[in-house]
Amino acid sequence: MSLQERDKKHLWHPLKQHQLNPESLAIVKAKDCILTDENGNEYIDAIASWYTCMYGHCNEFITSRVYKQMQQLDQVMFSDFTHEPAVKLSEELIKILPAGQNKIFFNDNGSTAVEASIKMALQYYYNKGEKRSVFIAFENGFHGDTFGAMGVSGLSVYNGPFEDFLIDVKRIPTPDGTNQEEIINLLEGYVSNNKIAGFIYEPLLQGAAGMKIHDAAGLNEILKFCKNQKVLTIADEVMTGFGKTGKNFASEFMDTKPDIICLSKALTAGLLPMAITSCTQEIYDAFLSDDISKGFFHCHTYSANPVACAAAIAGIELLKSVEIQKNIKEIIASHKRFNERIKNHPKVKSTRQLGVVFAIDLNTNNERYGGLRDKLLKFFMDRGVFLRPLGNTIYIQVPYIITKKELEKVYKTIEESLSIV
Repeated sequence: MSLQERDKKHLWHPLKQHQLNPESLAIVKAKDCILTDENGNEYIDAIASWYTCMYGHCNEFITSRVYKQMQQLDQVMFSDFTHEPAVKLSEELIKILPAGQNKIFFNDNGSTAVEASIKMALQYYYNKGEKRSVFIAFENGFHGDTFGAMGVSGLSVYNGPFEDFLIDVKRIPTPDGTNQEEIINLLEGYVSNNKIAGFIYEPLLQGAAGMKIHDAAGLNEILKFCKNQKVLTIADEVMTGFGKTGKNFASEFMDTKPDIICLSKALTAGLLPMAITSCTQEIYDAFLSDDISKGFFHCHTYSANPVACAAAIAGIELLKSVEIQKNIKEIIASHKRFNERIKNHPKVKSTRQLGVVFAIDLNTNNERYGGLRDKLLKFFMDRGVFLRPLGNTIYIQVPYIITKKELEKVYKTIEESLSIV
């Protein structure tokens, strides 16, 4: 019996309606940018397996570090102990994080990184004797699937059954260069009439919303307003972090830096699950007290797992390397050239790019998550390219080590797919 058949007996996959789509492709091997299924078919991983494997699959530089760490220290609880990989990772992260970040808190994944950031913001004010319970977030944002993260997200396709149980959030549109006055007016009203704890945002790029890009100058003005109003700012860089925007972090495009940053996905180069919530010294200091209840009592069993930390340290070394920085620049330039090829196609409504992320909105009236998305996905997979459309949006976010030949195949497959739109 094939893996695909065995899978159906016991497994429940995420983001899937099994009644409509019972099959899950069985992958048995991954190397560099290539996924191989149980029948020997190969697929170019053109979205780096949800933006995680940015240095390619089974990268030997990273796996060798992880193998070495596994033989020395595999796991130890982080509440009472510390270890070299966690200390080293904190030192290396602080060197590249946006200015002001000074403390590192470990989590398990992107959702829990956001969850910790929400609790930090709420307890920051609680410890100061203020009760603030409302957050501000962008329309159509996505921050994860745990309850706090889901609460500040704005995509009802994920949240619908749970909306009656979520925290209070006031929403604003993303800045587009023309709506700044509207946004500031909304913010002034929200701050005047609510006890706002924080503003959480995906900096410059809303991933699940369809790789929507917003205005850096406008976001900077929002952050300045929040700072002036003592509203904590939380940058969700789970998707945007570690070079994807052309800078190490999207927050570097703004002069005003966040108070808290959420990290995961490419943090460990896709090898192991881990996440981080970083913050300023000021936020950390608000939890210091002779009163034990003012401590941050939030913990994950595998916090700061030494093996995951080793993967993250190796990933940061690669990110800072001359070779990877050169590759990032070449991918950015290649996307720009592809844009010139495709932007005037009658089936293309619009295109956009931020760093290595390139997105195409198709000129169609189909529903965002209607039949076209599944039709395109099959088209791509049949031709050996793994692209996962977000409704009517096709996007590329390839590993930094992709070859020119592989990237050209991705481009040509997208061009060919326009014939079925």
